[in-house]
Amino acid sequence: MSLITTPFTDRATAAEVLAGVDLTGRRMIVTGGASGLGAATVRALAGAGARVTIATRNPAIAQPIVEEFPGVDVAALDLADLTSVRAFCSGWDGPVDAVVANAGVMAVPTRQVTAQGWELQLATNFLGHFALVTGLHAALQSAERARVAVVSSGAQLRAPFDFDDPQFERRPYDPWTAYAQSKTADVLLAVGISRQWAQDGISANACAPGFIHTNLQRHVDAETMQALGAMDAEGNLVTPDYFKTPEQGAATPTLVAASPLLEGVTGRYFEDNQESEVVQGGPEPMTGVAEWSVDPAAADRLWEYAIPVAQDTV
Repeated sequence: MSLITTPFTDRATAAEVLAGVDLTGRRMIVTGGASGLGAATVRALAGAGARVTIATRNPAIAQPIVEEFPGVDVAALDLADLTSVRAFCSGWDGPVDAVVANAGVMAVPTRQVTAQGWELQLATNFLGHFALVTGLHAALQSAERARVAVVSSGAQLRAPFDFDDPQFERRPYDPWTAYAQSKTADVLLAVGISRQWAQDGISANACAPGFIHTNLQRHVDAETMQALGAMDAEGNLVTPDYFKTPEQGAATPTLVAASPLLEGVTGRYFEDNQESEVVQGGPEPMTGVAEWSVDPAAADRLWEYAIPVAQDTV
C-alpha cells in the first residue's frame, strides 16, 4: 500500500490546505479550539464555511473567535471528567461531519488522577476523546462520510501503550513516558475507529502537527525548552527554524478533518501534510509512525479496554 502524498509542503497553512474547499453546511467539533493550534484549526474550518463548535473547558476564552465567525459557537467540555463528556454528548443535536480531537496536556510533572481514577494525561488525551467520539457515534453515523481527526504527536515514537500498567500504579511515573503512551493511544484510537466503524461510513486518521509554541508547553521545564532551542538562557521563548506557526501546525489536522484529498482514507497517520512511513519505535527515529501505534491487535485491545471505563462500568 503506497503512502498518500499531497501537494502541500510542511510550511503550508490550514487556510491554504482548504483553499477553494466549500464546507458550507458541514458541522464540526474541535476540542481545545479556543486557543493555539485548536483556534487556528477552527478559523480555517469556519473560514471555509463550516459550522464549528469549540469544545473547551473555559468557554469564555473562545468568545473572540465566536464573535469573529458567525458560524462558530462554543460549548463546555472537560475531557478529564467523563460526566462533562457525557453532558456534552447528550446535549448534542443533529449530525456531526467531523470531530477534531485536538485538546491535550503534556508532561504533567507529577502523577495526577481524575475523578474516575485515570492518570491525567491518558484521561485527557485519549480516554476523554474516546468517550466523546463513542458518545457521538450516532451523530457521526447520521452524517455522510463523517471523519474523526485525532491529533497525536511524534512522541508516539517513544513508548507503546502499556496494557499491564497504563495508569502508572506500579511503575514509576515519568511525565514524558506518560505523554508518549497517551499519544500512542491516540493513534490507536484512529486505527480502532477505522476497524470498528468502517461499515458506518466513519473514517478516522491521526496526525502530528509538529513543534509549535502553545499553552501545551506550560508544564515543560526550562532545561527541556532550552534543549529544544525554544528558550534562551534568560527564560525567554525563542522560535527555532524547525518550529511552525499555529496556522502551519493546524494544516495537517485540517487536512485530515476536511480536505477532499483524503476522502475515504482511514486508519492512517500524517505529518507535514503527508502520510508517514511506519517505522520501529524507540529513541532514534524523529519522523514516522511507530509500528506499535498502528498495530491492529493493539487497537482492538485498547478499544475493549476503554469501553467499560468510558461507560464507567469498571
